[in-house]
Amino acid sequence: MKPTPNPATLYVIDDHPLMREAVVMLLRRMRPGANVIELDRIGGMESSVRQHGFPDLICLDLKLPDTTGTSGVHEMKNRFADAPLAVLSASPAADAEEACIEAGADIYIEKSSGAQEIGNALRALLTTDGSFEELAPTDSKLSKRQNQLIVMLDRGLSNREIADELGISEHTVKVHLWRLFRRLGVKSRTQTIHYARTHGLLSH
Repeated sequence: MKPTPNPATLYVIDDHPLMREAVVMLLRRMRPGANVIELDRIGGMESSVRQHGFPDLICLDLKLPDTTGTSGVHEMKNRFADAPLAVLSASPAADAEEACIEAGADIYIEKSSGAQEIGNALRALLTTDGSFEELAPTDSKLSKRQNQLIVMLDRGLSNREIADELGISEHTVKVHLWRLFRRLGVKSRTQTIHYARTHGLLSH
């Protein structure tokens, strides 16, 4: 028998108590037994990590009393490079998603998305076997990173090869793929390439 893994340590950093509580409840439902740590600003992170251990997931509000712009994303990624990082923000994705992803966030979630979509997004970050939730497509323009991924999938690159080429972790590649599949309304690499070819997303 495999040894029982240590319970996950999940950090929720948000200065809005109701929102923080909602995310904490979602995570506890998803990961019963997980150690969920609540903070209202980044400043408390260092002592919390000393007390509770390194994060297996960070859920970060974009606008906190001690952050400006994407400074919180940069700081968390610099200190905890291997921890999946989800940004939850009241700002529309069109305004801040690209900047957050470029700063190192794995996923950007609008707070207005609703519990199910937020839960699905966080579940993808906590999934390590590469499986993805089936979700309806969203009618959104592809980001620069997503267009890069399509080209790389068409070249037949593995997750590891994509990670090496982009200088990101394999886990982050899985999350980017999940977001791409969701955008296009597909469930696999093959379907993605087929979609890209039939919709003129690949230049010949």
